[in-house]
Amino acid sequence: MNLIVQKFGGTSVQSEETRKMAFRHIKRATESGYKVVVVVSAIGRLGDPYATDTLLELIGAKETKLSSREEDVLLSVGETISCAVFTNMLKEAGINSVGFSGGQAGIFTTSEHLNAKILEVDPKRILAAFDQVDVVVVAGFQGVDEQGDITTLGRGGSDTSAAALGVALQADFVDIFTDVDGMMTADPRIVEHARSLPRVSYAEVSNMAYQGAKVIHPRAVEIAMTAKIPMRIRSTYLDGEGTLVTSLSNEESHFDIKERLVTGIAHVTNLTQINVRVESTDKQQEAFNLLAEHGISLDFISIGTKNIAFTVPEEKMKQTVALLEDQGFSVFVTEHCAKVSIVGAGITGVPGVTAKIVSALAARGIQILQSADSHTTIWVLISEEDLIQAVNALHDTFCLEID
Repeated sequence: MNLIVQKFGGTSVQSEETRKMAFRHIKRATESGYKVVVVVSAIGRLGDPYATDTLLELIGAKETKLSSREEDVLLSVGETISCAVFTNMLKEAGINSVGFSGGQAGIFTTSEHLNAKILEVDPKRILAAFDQVDVVVVAGFQGVDEQGDITTLGRGGSDTSAAALGVALQADFVDIFTDVDGMMTADPRIVEHARSLPRVSYAEVSNMAYQGAKVIHPRAVEIAMTAKIPMRIRSTYLDGEGTLVTSLSNEESHFDIKERLVTGIAHVTNLTQINVRVESTDKQQEAFNLLAEHGISLDFISIGTKNIAFTVPEEKMKQTVALLEDQGFSVFVTEHCAKVSIVGAGITGVPGVTAKIVSALAARGIQILQSADSHTTIWVLISEEDLIQAVNALHDTFCLEID
């Protein structure tokens, strides 16, 4: 059968108006001859009654006395409600449909509550349902473990649900509907002339997502990439095709992706840079072991002969500094930093890219606090107050407004 998976996020399901916009996409797919699996997130954002963060507030958020297993029972409720609401809407419109929880849809996971990993998707119940219906609605973000306990997949889990179902069902496409028209060359709230990319590779969109672009979860991209299932990042509010995500060379689907020098500029804010004075490799190891023992994740790590530098989220700054100073380390802190990432599959082996970045920022008096690079990404750490100017300068330097 021709089959498509359509995932609708929190902003796409938060009101009757946005759900009607989502309905148009579902109806158009069925009229085009597709069977449709609709994966839904919880309704809305913090403050909306059934949003995940609102549910967390009911149990005191991080101060909850619930076990992670019990917490998963609550957190799965938002998607379950959304599944019922969507299924009802479709039935009222005369579309044959049925709703399933993640477990009923065959999503089996590890027992790592609050951040479970999908082990297997058994789609037989969905396939059997398609003998009677045109649309199966699945609650995203959730599954069951081998004990039959409800599990949740962590942030971005509904994207992951959609990708895993798409692979198991060998879907023609997995569509991720959001509030922007595809993967952008930069955050359009920061760069006025940021544009939507019509086609990107799995690697490019995954790198952009890991570096701060929030339109899709990178784990979902990696799942789709293993089976070469094409994905599309689309706007709920528009009729366009958005951004196609596929391989650089995918002869089977006849999609042609042109490798580009720079795909886009991503960023992460609310970071603190921490410099630690160390006199030996033993002291380096002691500092890293100390932070690892307390579950503090480090990013942007630079190791020198006399110091180490790294970033942590601002909410982890006080704990990190206290731990290090209690052990006698000398610590220097730079608050309110932002990491800017220049992402592009074509960066590898091309001379002069870093020189362009340094020149663009220096021309505007923007200090680079730290830098690093890989074969597809160059990162710079700057003051958060320079973020808007820096991202716009780099977007202009690499001519990303031009296709």
